[in-house]
Amino acid sequence: MNTESDKDRFLKEFGDDYGYPKAPKNIDEIRATEFKRLDGTVYLDHAGASLYSELQMEAILKDLTTNVYGNPHSQTDSSLATSNIVGEARQQVLNFCNASPWEYKCIFTSGATAALKLVGETFPWSSQSSFMYTMENHNSVLGIREYALSQGAAAIAVDIEEAAHDSGSTNPASSHKVLQHQMQRRSEARVVDEELIGDAYNLFAFPSECNFSGVRFNLDLVKVIKQDSERILEGSSYCKGCWMVLIDAAKGSATEPPDLSKYKADFVVISFYKLFGYPTGLGALIVRNEAAKLLKKTYFSGGTVAASIADIDFVKQREGAEELFEDGTLSFLSIASIHHGFKILNTLTISAISRHTASLATYVRSMLSSLTYENGDSICTLYGVPKSKLLCKEMGPIVSFNLTRPDGSWFGYREVEKLASLSGIQLRTGCFCNPGACAKYLRLSHGDLLSNIEAGHICWDDNDILHGKPTGAVRVSFGYMSTFEEARKFLNFIERSFVLSLSHSPLRTKYIHLPTEGFERAPSRYYLRSITVYPIKSCAGFKVDSWPLSSTGSHLAAIRSRMASQKYEW
Repeated sequence: MNTESDKDRFLKEFGDDYGYPKAPKNIDEIRATEFKRLDGTVYLDHAGASLYSELQMEAILKDLTTNVYGNPHSQTDSSLATSNIVGEARQQVLNFCNASPWEYKCIFTSGATAALKLVGETFPWSSQSSFMYTMENHNSVLGIREYALSQGAAAIAVDIEEAAHDSGSTNPASSHKVLQHQMQRRSEARVVDEELIGDAYNLFAFPSECNFSGVRFNLDLVKVIKQDSERILEGSSYCKGCWMVLIDAAKGSATEPPDLSKYKADFVVISFYKLFGYPTGLGALIVRNEAAKLLKKTYFSGGTVAASIADIDFVKQREGAEELFEDGTLSFLSIASIHHGFKILNTLTISAISRHTASLATYVRSMLSSLTYENGDSICTLYGVPKSKLLCKEMGPIVSFNLTRPDGSWFGYREVEKLASLSGIQLRTGCFCNPGACAKYLRLSHGDLLSNIEAGHICWDDNDILHGKPTGAVRVSFGYMSTFEEARKFLNFIERSFVLSLSHSPLRTKYIHLPTEGFERAPSRYYLRSITVYPIKSCAGFKVDSWPLSSTGSHLAAIRSRMASQKYEW
């Protein structure tokens, strides 16, 4: 295929959005000067981890080798320098989400998961509380359910759908319909309507972008839940009390951080390595000041107390949200380094990054959907294309899919992943720690899921097809440094490995009828032209130029003989 002509057609459609034409460096210059290590590698797992720039790391090294940063829990000059750089970093995070420091605080954590855990363990749960969450949520969000259920609260998964509404209505709630799954409650306590009072606190959680499908949720959902919960939840007993909203923006922030000046969520979690590759092990919880006052902290540590006495029950905790919830000494060197990552995003601008990555994802999604076999059947099943722009604004830079064979059966996603790896393409497969989205898009029932677990299927294993259905999907995702050439190489790999190879295979177009009896007496007239066998995982294979075929494939004795000659033990 002519890559240049492909790119010309791509640029004709996406040239205004692709490649940062108005930035100091265009995409080709960025790759040539800041990502030289990617030569020969197609990296398409930015939803899992973005990549750090080589110039970014040089700037960090220069910063750390020319400045002295001391423990911030002191009053020395080096400690004050650290406190200043940490304060600047907090403000950068708030600016990133357009959050006023008078309304929000930035609490640094060891990652987005730790930020979610902090919310779960300090939220004011009671037997009157509810934890409601969309099916499309990461396991780290689902884990909050354990805290809610252990305190007697109810937990309810929901799907958000478009409701029939008056076209002239300006109320966002009129566009949303919440479909509740079965209520979960661990204790035997039952709460009647009369017992529900105004100071019961409930939590609603959803991602700004689904890390399985790339669907971006409409952030009007924040207003709908906080301001019109009784209407949207249709009078359910679980709609009463005060509703607070958590946005998991760990994935979505890389291309579209939530605007907290418009959408007043109570909690937002972000992850820095998903933004610009480094540092890992650092995240942040952006918490609304009023919400922070409700969180119940039990443990105290160095840095979180104003005073304590060792031999009596006395402790006075600090009043600031950051000081109260950041246990121990901050990872201050990592925090100092995020300035250099934000510098990249600010130079390119988030809007340009969003357009750049969206152009690549839209192109790949379009090309995959157009792939068909000679009989006209589609090769690719895409997941997450939104049915309503009212509920889902647009797609993020994720393309999630599975591939089918000409007979309608599925290619295993692990097969795709392994072949991609051999072609120098790094992508992701499985459920991506998002079991609700996985089950929803793959149409796996509770019975299917339990049957798969009973069959031994667990996360990250090789059981990619069970009972004729895929247990996960293939995902490619794009980052600010992704290129058209990477997208095209990926599409060429799909076409070469799963389209052309089957369309032109003589074993697909003409069946070879072999005798089922007396095969040992009949000379073999058919031979494989070439085969490579890998008898030991991660070890080199051996190749033969000719192999006799039988009705069951090949002679076991021939395999043993060949392996013996190659010094492999049977």
